[in-house]
Amino acid sequence: MKPKVAFICIHNSCRSQMAEALGRLYGRDVFDSYSAGTEIESNINNDAVRIIKKLYNIDMNKTQHVKLIDDLPQIDIAIKMGCNVACPFLPAKHVEDWGIEDPTRKSDEEFIKTARTIEEKIKDLARRIENGTVLKECL
Repeated sequence: MKPKVAFICIHNSCRSQMAEALGRLYGRDVFDSYSAGTEIESNINNDAVRIIKKLYNIDMNKTQHVKLIDDLPQIDIAIKMGCNVACPFLPAKHVEDWGIEDPTRKSDEEFIKTARTIEEKIKDLARRIENGTVLKECL
């Protein structure tokens, strides 16, 4: 059974949604990808949707929606996107904080940089799960 990975942020509208989409793209053979927050916005950040569509041809408005942490199944790995002290808590066997700066209200270049950073971290996480350096007990 594949481990369940949740990307969590306060509003579940930008970075965590980008990570869920890219997790589904680059980690789908290794883990199940989710995202959620403690407070939700009415929709996914439009700039994030546009950039992910442009770079990866994924329409997050069709494949995802904003969710609360309470809506998630039991999670094996919780990834905090970088909310510092206000980042939500989610019980999991393994927790990481990726410390990614929020690109909201910034340039397209910042959104692209954020997407590429998340892509690399997703690929690295998938490799670590496959190699057994993360969650040996879940594989």
